[in-house]
Amino acid sequence: MAPSLIPRAWFFQGLLSGLSMIAGYGIGAAIGAIVRWLGFTRPWSGRIAKILWLVFAGIALVAIPLFTVLGANWQTELRLLFGMEGEGPSRIISQLVLGILLAAGLLGLGRLLRRARRWVSAKLARWIPQRAAILASVLIVAFLTIAILEGTLVRGTMSTLNKLYEASDKGYPDNRTQPTDAERSGTQESLSSWDSLGFQGRNFVTDDPSLAEIQDFAATTPGLANTEIKTPIRVYAGLSEDGSFNTTADQVVAELDRTNAWDRKVLMVATATGTGWIDPSFTATFELMHGGDTEIASMQYSYLPSWVSFLSDRETPPAAGRALFEAVYAAWLEKPEETRPELYVFGLSLGSYGMQGAFSGLQDMTERTNGALFVGTPNFTPNWRYFTDNRDAGSHEIAPVFDGGVRVRFSAQPNSAMSLWDLGTDWRQPRITYLQHASDAITWWSPDLIFTAPDWLKEPAGADRRVNMVWLPTVTFWQVSFDMFVAGNVPAGHGHAYHLEYTA
Repeated sequence: MAPSLIPRAWFFQGLLSGLSMIAGYGIGAAIGAIVRWLGFTRPWSGRIAKILWLVFAGIALVAIPLFTVLGANWQTELRLLFGMEGEGPSRIISQLVLGILLAAGLLGLGRLLRRARRWVSAKLARWIPQRAAILASVLIVAFLTIAILEGTLVRGTMSTLNKLYEASDKGYPDNRTQPTDAERSGTQESLSSWDSLGFQGRNFVTDDPSLAEIQDFAATTPGLANTEIKTPIRVYAGLSEDGSFNTTADQVVAELDRTNAWDRKVLMVATATGTGWIDPSFTATFELMHGGDTEIASMQYSYLPSWVSFLSDRETPPAAGRALFEAVYAAWLEKPEETRPELYVFGLSLGSYGMQGAFSGLQDMTERTNGALFVGTPNFTPNWRYFTDNRDAGSHEIAPVFDGGVRVRFSAQPNSAMSLWDLGTDWRQPRITYLQHASDAITWWSPDLIFTAPDWLKEPAGADRRVNMVWLPTVTFWQVSFDMFVAGNVPAGHGHAYHLEYTA
């Protein structure tokens, strides 16, 4: 019930509570079974046992309602911190009922398995000693259960998800039509056909801002007063038929050639998230601030959501990011140095992890790009991990200072990235920028949370994290793991929503 990083809806809290109930029950039951199996007996009488059960029942009757109400209050405080509305009292009852029903259902399943284990044990005891039969029955039932779950539930779920998201990827965004501007992939003249782009690719090439919107913005922006306004170039390639990232990346380069992208002022290579999505808040910001004299190049490497790849496939994103950047970089090097565009890289979430996979470290980034922007980076990303672990003494994990901020800077300020300049103006080119929130579970989740308190929970709380959030062994890992699934379903400036921080 204790708060963690992200506010929980009532049904999500019910799910978390129900699973926690059965986990606690299962741990206690397992310990009791092992103790009895070893031959230890209860050191008190049946009468004392009844009294103890009554005491524990009394504690439960007080503790469960108490912490249900306290948990609701904690969630309300966290929701207000995020600028969200609180949930009504009826939701408190709903989440408690859901939790109990879920726990009861799982308990029933557990007891069914116990009956199966006893049946197997009784059959085996005819030929082998009793304890050997018990041990063998446990192993047999466990093996069969795991095999059934793996063969039906896990594989079946993954197969269903794969089919659903594959079908979704073939869909077409509402109110979007095939582009006609030569500067976009998906046109009649494009080497990347409209049908091949995938759902998110079709979104990307038809998204705003339009030329008229860029002109209106430039008219009110002093820094763009003398800039020639152009229609931005966006090139994209969907999944290749042969499944090769190199083939897809080569198609992106061919699209850059077709659109004469090498004559633009700035070129952004962006690694998409798992579904192929590029944050439109980023693309609009980038194009507006440069008067449309830009090109953005990206490609699809999957149609599965990032959380699926996050849990099951960590090889694909960096492989795709590396293939895309190397292909574009090789073509970029062939252009005359005095006329080729400035080269930048971008990645959000799993895209940040993927794009950083193209670089061995800081020197590689600064030698081969004019700058980088990485947003909501997962904790297991090697470059992010290096900068964070080797931060300057006295700086915090939530906003580390690396080498005085000469090249690399972090911002953890909700709704603004102006904190990047807190270290002064001696920020040398090329600049590497990381945006992250104190409440972003994608950034702060790590298996280490099971047994180790992280620095970010020992330090003063960030602007959008509860001050009294504490680390508890296993519990915090369990909570933050759940937080990841809803980290993006919050107002901008919190969790995994970075829509308002792309300018500084």
